[in-house]
Amino acid sequence: MAYPIANIRAIRTEVADLLKEEGIRTTIGLLRATKTPKQRLRLATKTGTDTKQVLDWATAADRMRVKGVGWEYAELLRAAGVKTVKDLQFRNPHHLVEKMREANKRKLVDLLPKEKTVERWIENAKKLQPIIRY
Repeated sequence: MAYPIANIRAIRTEVADLLKEEGIRTTIGLLRATKTPKQRLRLATKTGTDTKQVLDWATAADRMRVKGVGWEYAELLRAAGVKTVKDLQFRNPHHLVEKMREANKRKLVDLLPKEKTVERWIENAKKLQPIIRY
């Protein structure tokens, strides 16, 4: 799914404006512009951030490709150890729900997803091709 770039809350408003000047308006656009290390370096230079931060934005956008995963759940997945869609493909739904419950002690989301929802996320992730290259 494509969300407006502003949905990635880790991106400050002034940086989002710079990204929009570069033609990057959605999470899918961000993924296309950050596929490779060279592209991430270019974008980091343009935005005055470091490549690790740009990679963090890209992996958040990657997790948000999964149907039903917006910013909050993308961050919860990250906190539970899921970095990318490819990582999600190989997770056990029951164990992942437990890890998310543990990670949510910091109150990342108001409502934890049910195991059936996580199963759907994993099945959806299996249908998506990897985008980010390292």
